[in-house]
Amino acid sequence: MTQAVWATQPERGSDALLRAALWCTLRAGWPLGCVLLLPITAWFLATSGNARAASRDYLRRALGRPVRLRDVARHFHTFACAVLDRVFLVAGRPRDFSISTEGLEHVTAIVASGRGCILLGAHLGSFEVLRAVAQACPVPVWALMFRRNGGALTALLDRLAPDLRNSILEIGDTASMIRAHECVARGEIVGILADRSPSGHREVLAPFFGSPAAFPSGPFILASTLAVPVVLFHGVRTGSRRYLVRFEPFADRILLRRSSRSADLDGYVARYAAALERGCRAHPYNWFNFFPFWESADADAPMLPGPAAAARSAAGARS
Repeated sequence: MTQAVWATQPERGSDALLRAALWCTLRAGWPLGCVLLLPITAWFLATSGNARAASRDYLRRALGRPVRLRDVARHFHTFACAVLDRVFLVAGRPRDFSISTEGLEHVTAIVASGRGCILLGAHLGSFEVLRAVAQACPVPVWALMFRRNGGALTALLDRLAPDLRNSILEIGDTASMIRAHECVARGEIVGILADRSPSGHREVLAPFFGSPAAFPSGPFILASTLAVPVVLFHGVRTGSRRYLVRFEPFADRILLRRSSRSADLDGYVARYAAALERGCRAHPYNWFNFFPFWESADADAPMLPGPAAAARSAAGARS
């Protein structure tokens, strides 16, 4: 599938330059970081042809109009701002950040009942702001992540907050899957991003902005084996150091019946894709995917059902 290429692409950026930029930014403060983001964004915009094409393809769908270069530049710059914010949050300097929440009661009710849960997210906004919200959570929150393509930025963030690695479960590691089971059995929370699939992992096609797109099946299969409630979340950037973390119930549990396993899985993935599409339409510059996402045969593929039909399909899977 086309979007799996992201897992084989290392993060771009010079370790030495990133070190210097972070050193200056953390000492001089956020305003200097904002100034540095302008040439950094311009450089990536000028040198990342594939990322520009992927951004343009996505924005054309999300905005519903022809895409200009300034739209792509805004997409790149929003991502750069989220990375800068991530640095300050990881470094334990959340001062002057405004993080609001919606739907948090859905998670607190599950935790209060003594059950664990799955938080199912996407590369929509920043995962780091969820960590900031999770600091007030009475139970541990774990992140199930794919980190094998981590580069200089990931390494530097690990140095800023080495303890954060202790709350990460590696995708593809059998021991991590066992630990995920143990975590939810203790009433804890596991967060997973479900809009990218590592190379070689099974994928499911679902309608996304009216065309077929491949989504990983693994998060949904894992959630079904854990048999705990699933809540959707995203933490989108709404302004300078301003974020909205939103939680939305998805399923009391994901049930994949033996007699209709494939159809059930298709239904849940379609519901997830429909929810992600709604989030992308509401915050189009916050979906940080800069790789080809739709099928290569997209131009010849028939239009698939939209969000309403996807929801009806999933409802049938649950009945």
